[in-house]
Amino acid sequence: MSSLPAPEAPAAATAPAVIVRTVPLDSEESLLAYLPAVAADGEPESVVSWVRRGDGLVGWGTALDFSAAGAGRFREAEAWWRAVASRAVVRDEVGVPGTGLVCFGSFPFADDSADAARLVVPTTIVGRRDGQTWLTTVSLAAHLHPIEPPSPAAEPAPPVGVTFADGSVSPSDYAHAVAEAVRRISSGALDKVVLARDLIATAREPIDPRFVLRRLAERYENTWVFAVSGLLGATPELLVRRDQGLITSRVLAGTIRRTGDDEADLALAASLARSSKDLEEHEYAVRSVADALAPHSSSMNVPEAPFVLHLPNVMHLATDVAAVSADDASSLTLAASLHPSAAVGGTPTAEAVALIGELENMDRGRYAGPVGWMDAHGDGAWGIALRSGAILPDDPTTIRLYAGCGIVAGSDPESEVAESNAKLIPMRDALTSS
Repeated sequence: MSSLPAPEAPAAATAPAVIVRTVPLDSEESLLAYLPAVAADGEPESVVSWVRRGDGLVGWGTALDFSAAGAGRFREAEAWWRAVASRAVVRDEVGVPGTGLVCFGSFPFADDSADAARLVVPTTIVGRRDGQTWLTTVSLAAHLHPIEPPSPAAEPAPPVGVTFADGSVSPSDYAHAVAEAVRRISSGALDKVVLARDLIATAREPIDPRFVLRRLAERYENTWVFAVSGLLGATPELLVRRDQGLITSRVLAGTIRRTGDDEADLALAASLARSSKDLEEHEYAVRSVADALAPHSSSMNVPEAPFVLHLPNVMHLATDVAAVSADDASSLTLAASLHPSAAVGGTPTAEAVALIGELENMDRGRYAGPVGWMDAHGDGAWGIALRSGAILPDDPTTIRLYAGCGIVAGSDPESEVAESNAKLIPMRDALTSS
């Protein structure tokens, strides 16, 4: 399935055997409508999602899960998944990417994060692609059970009494970090670094992730709405997709806030497309992706100039890179080779990541790490966990929100604070009922 070396892979005989069945489902219901309510004594992390414009995958329940920390997290996760896939008994009556055995995953940004990588195989998955809907069930039992189509769940309740407070990095702290980063860049130590800050949102009652996911899907249809192990958000950036030999990646770098006035926003989009600071930042990000994909590709198309991606709150410079696979590297292998891209780390990578550790003063956890899904053949899609938040595992009333900005020589600290505020808007709005 993958070319990623895995010397620590468990023997196939010791991997859990799963029974998987996928059948067509006659439904036009929203995928997110199927997600069931979390029991009062349950965990919000049992809900998983990868949905864009009505297509994608949602799931619930946990048949299997895996976690790994440190620099070997990608390698260990790939090895575990290969072993699980080798022992699976699959009856797939649909046969498209996303059917059969599927896992959802999210990974910490940094090697030294206190958080761990997670892979989850739900007991129930509902998927849709190009108008075709299916249902997958996963069981550890030794035989197939009769399949009962799921029903849409009751409407989720909005969070109650949400308040916001500075996290580990206040706006003033962030401005000081940006100023120091600009000084380092101007001295020639590096070309670009991405710095992030956090915001704490607290409700009076446990937060229902389904409400947040629905709000994000309604308002940000050009994003991938995701949830894995308590991490949820709406990312506009596709790190990599592998689909039957075709590799694609959407690179975003360079941002401007929208005003809400169509004529003014068109003028801003034109200025963004001409901005030397933003074009420089974008070029670094595109180059890092193309260089990482080259060893796994027989041919590649990299557009000469970016386009402007319009989202409700901001606009980004965007480039869609496409390549033809030259080996059997899985989507997770490709994601690992791309992480961290210049869009979330910086350039050069090692110097930028070291500076993040020095200046950011917080643990990103799984923010800005790969998040997505993969099937037993290695096909799948992995985004970058942006515009996101992590529900605290020991306090379901609290979610930690994140936003980051690319810093280059021309960056202004106060402007970067304003940009980070704009990037926090999707999650802030999704937590309110108005």
